[in-house]
Amino acid sequence: MRALLILVSILLSTGCRVLDPLSAERDPHSPWWDLKFTAPFYMHAYVEHSAVVDTSNRVFHRRGGGLHGGEPKREGVSATDWSGFGAKSHLVTGAELPQRIYVRWQSLAEPQTYDAWVEIPDEARQIMKKTTSRRCPNYPDRESPYYASLTLGLAPGGIVQAWTFDECYKPIKIARAEGDVVPLGPFLGKNEGRYAYPVSERSRRYIERFGIPYGSW
Repeated sequence: MRALLILVSILLSTGCRVLDPLSAERDPHSPWWDLKFTAPFYMHAYVEHSAVVDTSNRVFHRRGGGLHGGEPKREGVSATDWSGFGAKSHLVTGAELPQRIYVRWQSLAEPQTYDAWVEIPDEARQIMKKTTSRRCPNYPDRESPYYASLTLGLAPGGIVQAWTFDECYKPIKIARAEGDVVPLGPFLGKNEGRYAYPVSERSRRYIERFGIPYGSW
């Protein structure tokens, strides 16, 4: 009798897993998570250096870099809007989920160089875990995201905003930080004060007409 009860229990538990249409247990996933950067429209940012401290207090340096941000395809879009949520992917290979993230970047529109630490709350890590463990309830037949993702938005004035994404690819704002001016300037003073890129012609015209909307991010 006891053996029969155990068998029934196993069958019921197995059946529950099979019948769960939102389980992502068998979907393909990367063992690592993805770090991206973006900037408001017209307000390009150049990332000089970044580092991740994971939940085991290990440090991973230079995770992502280069030019980020963009210009809208149509006129009438404000610089208060973000230019997407990170087009360039940078897998943080070997790292557990993030605890803190450091970034040093050039705000090309001003121009000015900033750095900041962004604290990642536990609620964000829980969302990142769910991203790859559950399918989107709106599309139960679609595989869950291949990896969890986090984006840092870098704005003039040293403002950093952070988003993660749920199982339906919806961005969720999870943090905001205010960075400090780097006294040595771009490239820590090793490039004679020159910034990585000049302001684009279209961005320059926008700034001359509307200015930089400090306080809007």
